[in-house]
Amino acid sequence: MSSVHVLGTGATPVGKLTGKTIRNMAIEAYSELLETTQIVPDQIIVSNMSAEQFTGQNHLGVFIADQLGLAGTPALRIEAACGSGGVAIHQAYVSIKSGLYDSVLVLGIEKMTEVSTPEATRYLAGAADMEWEISPGISFVGLNAMIARRYMYEFNITSEDLLEFSINSHKNGLTNPKAMFQKEITLEKAMKSKIVADPLRVMDCSPVSDGCAAVLLTSEKIKRENSLLPSSQIIGSRYATDSISLQDRKDLCELKASKLAFNQAIKDAKISIKDIKAFEVHDAFSIMSALSIESFGLAKQGEATILAKEGQIALDGEYPINTLGGLKSRGHPVGATGVYQVMENHLQLTDQAGKNQVIGIEYALSQNIGGSGATISVNILKRS
Repeated sequence: MSSVHVLGTGATPVGKLTGKTIRNMAIEAYSELLETTQIVPDQIIVSNMSAEQFTGQNHLGVFIADQLGLAGTPALRIEAACGSGGVAIHQAYVSIKSGLYDSVLVLGIEKMTEVSTPEATRYLAGAADMEWEISPGISFVGLNAMIARRYMYEFNITSEDLLEFSINSHKNGLTNPKAMFQKEITLEKAMKSKIVADPLRVMDCSPVSDGCAAVLLTSEKIKRENSLLPSSQIIGSRYATDSISLQDRKDLCELKASKLAFNQAIKDAKISIKDIKAFEVHDAFSIMSALSIESFGLAKQGEATILAKEGQIALDGEYPINTLGGLKSRGHPVGATGVYQVMENHLQLTDQAGKNQVIGIEYALSQNIGGSGATISVNILKRS
């Protein structure tokens, strides 16, 4: 089977992209990719959560292919809620590993900001169990607040402890030109932000965002033919699932699917966790940063906040987390997030991360979560 490589990336800035449609955003991201490579993809995989609700547009595979001048190319959409991007990367990886395709374009896209807050809240709630969780009245933020409250109770964790993850993300996002929030926050300011769903405050939560990211994956053959292009290699790609509703989980303080996906991916990669020097984790909410870090074994259960308070997750720390701002600072255009993460891994591994560059990096990881932990992918990359 062929090895799988990243040979090009492109993306829009993340934010409230007023006046830009998903058509405009897709063209902008792909155009930036074309500045690096002119390789024509054999297949297109679009990752998106809810375009039909946010924009009214369905049939995204062919829609995107047509807008990019690639009509005739096999194209499909993958949906795994806010974990769509990571699963799309995995499927592209499998497509190339199978030998059927030599180059696959993964394009993650979401346009979220042109509907009202109640509408966006309702659409995002579809990532949970509508009958058993949402219909009785809880929101998606509320589900994550329940997890946070249980974690705080079990391990004597404070709101201040969890906010350390948001502070770290904002510090890194300050120097990411594509980030939605390019500003630092202090603990004092974070603690003064409004409560959204107790104990989660505004500064614990990632923003509703627009964005589009494109990543080109290729076979070893195509990589050799384009040997002068900056490249990275995907050496482990897995995803796993858990129950969609929280009521069916034995332990709310554990991301079972993340553990499963990580253990399988790192086994495939044939490396140690200590080799990885950049972790893009799904910090849609601060509690998810803690649970994600623990799912990799970087900290014992209940102790992830210690790493944050000690500075071990900083750019110059032992385990740099969300090196370009994560979901909290870069933004969270849900269906595109996992593609942004892999793009950011690639930028680190090809020394293109600018002021956010991790020195001496050889391996990087992305973890993308769908729902409140129901679908989780892990992609591990190395420097080519």
